[in-house]
Amino acid sequence: MKTILVTGPDGYIGGRLVGRLLAKGYKVRCLTRNPDHLSGLPWAGSVEIYKGDVYKNEGLGAALAGADAAYYLVHSMADVPGFEKMEEASASNFAKAASAAGCGRVVYLGGLGKEGAQLSRHLLSRHRVGEVLRTFGPPVTEFRAAIIVGSGSVSFEMIRYLVERMPVILTSSLLQSRCQPLSVRDAQSYLVDCLEKPATAGRIIEIGGSTVHSYEDLLRIYADIRGLKRRFLNLRHGSVGFGGTIVGLITPVPRRLARPLLESLSCDVTCSTSAAAELFPEIKPMDYATAVKRALVRLSENAVETSWTAAYTPSYAKPYTFEDREGLIRHAHVLEVAAPAEAVFKVFTGIGGGRGWFYWKWLWELKALQDRLVGGIGMRLGRRHPDVIRQGEILDFWRVERVIEGRMMLLRAEMRLPGKGWLQFEAVPSAIFPPGSRPGCGSCTLRLTAYFEPRGLFGNLYWYSLYPVHVVIFRGLALEIKSRALAAVQALNC
Repeated sequence: MKTILVTGPDGYIGGRLVGRLLAKGYKVRCLTRNPDHLSGLPWAGSVEIYKGDVYKNEGLGAALAGADAAYYLVHSMADVPGFEKMEEASASNFAKAASAAGCGRVVYLGGLGKEGAQLSRHLLSRHRVGEVLRTFGPPVTEFRAAIIVGSGSVSFEMIRYLVERMPVILTSSLLQSRCQPLSVRDAQSYLVDCLEKPATAGRIIEIGGSTVHSYEDLLRIYADIRGLKRRFLNLRHGSVGFGGTIVGLITPVPRRLARPLLESLSCDVTCSTSAAAELFPEIKPMDYATAVKRALVRLSENAVETSWTAAYTPSYAKPYTFEDREGLIRHAHVLEVAAPAEAVFKVFTGIGGGRGWFYWKWLWELKALQDRLVGGIGMRLGRRHPDVIRQGEILDFWRVERVIEGRMMLLRAEMRLPGKGWLQFEAVPSAIFPPGSRPGCGSCTLRLTAYFEPRGLFGNLYWYSLYPVHVVIFRGLALEIKSRALAAVQALNC
């Protein structure tokens, strides 16, 4: 049995790839900076998880030891200063470690674009990463793709929200470049199948769907599929800055992430060779329209396997973990609920997204607007699934830091705050049966606790000035969770 290492297993591509490798009978290892973020994934118990960081050169030797092949799926998702040097350093560290460990092959997913063309900084960096991997590491299979189309992909979400929300769509010369969209299903097929094809080692393979379109046509085709009448207004000359602002306002994709994607519109990204068809005759890539229809079906079924949001962290929200220490302000509400803990857990893990925040939704939305006005993310990222929550996922302007099934959910604030914040929901089975309990139905204690670690004087002023609002909104939220849990168990005649 071959041992395969996957980096970026909590990302959009990596999260799907692991399950497919396991289904093929491979022994899979995962390298991640946050092992806890993988605990809720369906395949977590079937893989070896190593903690490491390719940029800091930590944990690579142990993860790569004895690996027959390794997938390099690490990518800077946003327009941050010096990302090119970070990506080059990360690739160099990984390639050298793979070579030292005797890894048989590295598989890398990069970006399309003709060599020598006026490529964007991000596409140039994608090509440079491939070059570094080839220079310092074992044989590399480098796939180059344009936009990936699938439920939860950042490119598809940009297209979806722009067309769904804008009756008049502004176009310009930026949208006349041509691209060859690839469905996420076909991308996975190429990535997995190459392991059994020795001829793909040491090759650069351009992969794309069966149709080529201008970016404007991608919007038009989506509108046609959805039956939406949209007017397209050509501004002739557009700017990346203006486009990034529009995308940041209309879609869940923040401006700092949209900008590098829009910069890549300046050049054609289509396949110039037939290597993929020659090496993978069994793969018949689908056209763009079919890929969109499949993605929409997944969305309608609430079957989004992975989302780009899981790997995205706002630049201002540096990762931190909960520690119960001195200086932490706590504010708790405790209620006895005549319903089993599992029922209460199901209610509070279903909060946010399309359902909103149950109590005083307008105030939560006002907070989201205020957060966006000061450069925060607001609530636009939503949640991947309306009922199922996983550790490490985004939930509006929170990150799910910890989940104990049937018992607890801890959220970490990713809005702009003068400090660090958490919101914890607990449902603890209780031996006390409050009024209204029915024999055999069980009961629990619901505990909702807000934690805040203020930063300086302003942090303290922020918390205590909003304390009266917190008292009302958190108490109301706890009561609404209780009410919904009771309604759920009553519906089951418990």
